[in-house]
Amino acid sequence: MLITWFAVIAQFVIMIQNRVESVPETIIRFFSFFTILTNTLVAVYFTLQLFSKKEPKSGGLTAVTLYITIVGLVYQIVLRPIWNPEGMQMFVDELLHSIVPVCVLIYWMLFENKRTVKWNQIPKWLIYPLIYLVFILIRGNLSNFYPYPFVNVYELGMSTVLLNSVILMVVFIVIATILLGLGKLSSKNR
Repeated sequence: MLITWFAVIAQFVIMIQNRVESVPETIIRFFSFFTILTNTLVAVYFTLQLFSKKEPKSGGLTAVTLYITIVGLVYQIVLRPIWNPEGMQMFVDELLHSIVPVCVLIYWMLFENKRTVKWNQIPKWLIYPLIYLVFILIRGNLSNFYPYPFVNVYELGMSTVLLNSVILMVVFIVIATILLGLGKLSSKNR
């Protein structure tokens, strides 16, 4: 949890220090990254769990794990080859895209009550990435800023971006299915 808060705050400071746009525009752009939103979600989820006396809602940890796993996978497969950060930016990127996803996945394997997670929760888990997609497409159309190259309508065209989005949504469904399948399998073996 502390690592995630540190990484998100450090990334914010780096973006503010290196901004090429106004501070308000830089802040909007900062919160336009799925990586930032999802790492913030991870930090808030674990902070709430730390201070909550209630049992966590069934499937909440699995949803958070799904989102941060996608952050890690997309970065490793799509973005790492085209992005070469240095210094503190490289350190923060590794925290946001590698360390936090692996830590959350390990935590999920050890502590999620997998028996209570249901297959019918998967469609609900897709709402967050769909809302995100709509937001960045509308925002990108208004500002000409797209946070990721695979959703850049200006350079790729809407049909390619929609195809990329469908592929990514399929990846979300596949990873969610794998997580639930592994969860059900591991809960049977206990």
